[in-house]
Amino acid sequence: MDIVFQRGSATAADVLAGLPDPPSYSAVRALLRTLVDKGHLTHRLDGLKYVYYPTVAPAEAKHSALQHLLHTFFRNSPSQVVAALLDVSAAELTRDDLDRMAALIEQARKEGR
Repeated sequence: MDIVFQRGSATAADVLAGLPDPPSYSAVRALLRTLVDKGHLTHRLDGLKYVYYPTVAPAEAKHSALQHLLHTFFRNSPSQVVAALLDVSAAELTRDDLDRMAALIEQARKEGR
């Protein structure tokens, strides 16, 4: 999805070329087909190849993916997500990262979320 978002549209070959450690071409095509089936992408035929386009904005796709992750792996518990994130990336978090997270938590408290 990131590659399609960055380019605005992409073929399977474009996606394959944009991946740092790509799977097979057929695996990329299968993934793109799944994303079309789920409604995240649409496509049109251009000559002999399909060109894929996003059907949702990047922010909406991120929100949807996060909701799925939250439900699937963390039993809808945001605190478990944050705990896992801190556990995995604590060494990489900067003081600015932590301050930003604290500010977001404080803002959520003020807004009564």
